[in-house]
Amino acid sequence: MSTDRPLRILHCFRSPVGGIFRHVRDLAEQHHRAGHKVGILCDSTTGGSYEDALFDTITPFLDLGLTRTPIRRAIGPADIATIVRCSGEIKSLQPDIIHGHGAKGGALARVIGSRLRVSGSRVARFYTPHGGSLHFSRSNPAGRFFFALERLFERMTDGLIFVSEYEESQYNMKVGTPRPPTFLIYNGLGDTEFEPVPNQPDAADFLYIGMMRRLKGPDIFIEAFIRAERLVGRPLSAVMIGDGDEKPSYEQTIVQSGLQRRITIHAAMPAREAFGRGAVMVVPSRAESMPYIVLEALAAGRPLIASRVGGIPEILGTDNPALIEPDNADALATAMAAAISDPESLNSAMPSRSDLKSRFSAATMADAMIKTYVACLDQL
Repeated sequence: MSTDRPLRILHCFRSPVGGIFRHVRDLAEQHHRAGHKVGILCDSTTGGSYEDALFDTITPFLDLGLTRTPIRRAIGPADIATIVRCSGEIKSLQPDIIHGHGAKGGALARVIGSRLRVSGSRVARFYTPHGGSLHFSRSNPAGRFFFALERLFERMTDGLIFVSEYEESQYNMKVGTPRPPTFLIYNGLGDTEFEPVPNQPDAADFLYIGMMRRLKGPDIFIEAFIRAERLVGRPLSAVMIGDGDEKPSYEQTIVQSGLQRRITIHAAMPAREAFGRGAVMVVPSRAESMPYIVLEALAAGRPLIASRVGGIPEILGTDNPALIEPDNADALATAMAAAISDPESLNSAMPSRSDLKSRFSAATMADAMIKTYVACLDQL
């Protein structure tokens, strides 16, 4: 099959927030501009006004439309109703590709795609974990259950697409050597995202951007901030930007610690609008796949300190001194204090924007994705 033939592509994922949503938006825009037809199926109960505004920006690229329906995080009987409810509508779209993102989106996409195959449709089924169930430990009973499901779903998969070497290695270790063909395609950024963002006049010392949930480490950030103040011997300042169910608990921690004048919290906003609000960005995640926020910050010329998790070392380089041990407030505090005392050392550790652009381009990502789709379609 030639890549010149327009494809009909449906992306399926649960929660329209964070990196998965960003990944799909980029693909939708790039593939629409290349002449393909794109649609989205996702949850209708997650997200707020910020996400609604993001949907507005990509609606012009969704020739196959936007389907939003309740999709719960946990596995349950409601999933059967979702599959039945969506199968007919998706069949009417006549997709060539159903691409599931994240554990729940991947499961729904492959089950629905398999139902379409049984009814005679020629559709290829793809899955990108984006971390998802791979964040569980093999010693965790829930983890072993999800890994067994991942193994089962391989029978309904025409291609596994990973966004980092780390994600692929975790899948191999926890689920097993994949039976379907596998592909590594890094996330990518648009050309305008490589333009520098300067500090605002009132920029804080540190900046956290991300979901307000334990996995992303906002609690570690707050604790490390307190310890960094002790190390430098003076008050510091920080800005935290993001939303999430756990946000009130972090706001309470800040108040109880007497930090409300030194740490301010804001609702989620576009990353480039947020970058100038803090001199040094901190990514204290306990786990990641290939986080867009790290790519975006570096492309904008922002220095950062990050946990050595997921694909972050693939972006910064495995020996980069800006990488710190995850879930370690002392190590993070030491790095934050060093960034205050010697900011030039941190700046010099950042990769160049030209190098980043050569490796993490949205156009390259989208082109590689289409070639992968076509290669797998040819095997059906």
